[in-house]
Formats: sequence, C-alpha cells, structure tokens
Amino acid sequence: MSIKDLVPISRNKKYNPIQLAEKNNPFGLLQREMNRLFDDFFGDFRLPFFREKWASHYPQIDMIETDKDIKITAELPGLDNKDIDITLSNNILILRGEKQKEKEEKGSNTIHVERRYGAFQRDIPLHSEIESDQINAVFKNGILTITLPKKPEKEKKAKQIEVKIL
Repeated sequence: MSIKDLVPISRNKKYNPIQLAEKNNPFGLLQREMNRLFDDFFGDFRLPFFREKWASHYPQIDMIETDKDIKITAELPGLDNKDIDITLSNNILILRGEKQKEKEEKGSNTIHVERRYGAFQRDIPLHSEIESDQINAVFKNGILTITLPKKPEKEKKAKQIEVKIL
C-alpha cells in the first residue's frame, strides 16, 4: 500500500476514494442494509403519529389542582354515561369505558373508517389524599368532569424533645 492510497484526494474526478472505501467496507454495507431494513419496516415513522395512534384508545384529559380539590375533565365522544366506569383505588383514579361499534346497514359498503371503537382504561395517579365519599362526576355532551375533594392536611405540630444528661 502506498501513501497515495491513504490520501482522500484524487486528481481523477471520475470517483472519490472515500466513496470507494465506503462501498467496499463490510461495516458500511451492513450499516446501509440495516438502515434500509428499518426504513422499509417503519416507513416514515414519526413520534406524533405513533403517540396519536396508540393514545386514541385513552381519553384525553385535563387535570387541574387547587387547594381544595382536583378536577379531571375527559373527552369521551360517542359514549353514554352507562358506558363509563369510574373507580378510586389506592389513590389511583381508574377510568374505564367501551365504545360499541355501530351496526352496519345491510347493502352498505364501508369505504373508509377513522373512528375508534373498543374498550379503554386510563389509570390516573393522584398525589393527594381524597375524600372518597364526596367525589362528584358529571357527564354532559361527551365531556366527563370529575371533582375529587382533597382531605384537609393535618397540621404538623413541632414537639420539643428534652435532652437528658447521663
């Protein structure tokens, strides 16, 4: 091997030695092949698309906390209140529901479907103690509003500890 083989500049403009080295490098070939496989499998993979696709089975929520309570508002379009189940267990609010698929008319042909159907469950951890017997839930026009009153915080009293001399 001469020094000319190591220099990446060539007077011959027909091809660049760096490009030739990349083509003949087995690791470069492996890298390109792996990139091609991932591109073929995932296509134009974008995180917002992924998040939107999988998050659509969960209701979208807003959570607002004040000194007195926590308010959770969830969008549940196409559901009735009989399709919704709300449970509080171990300081986790569990929101379950199921959207049933509408029956197709005989003789009709579905061309395109974007709406989602099926069951969902959303577990919402609460970082405050809740008065479970005072929870209020209202469902109107596809919007569920849950009001969770907080337990009053116990006053922390400081206690003086006497130090004894032995």
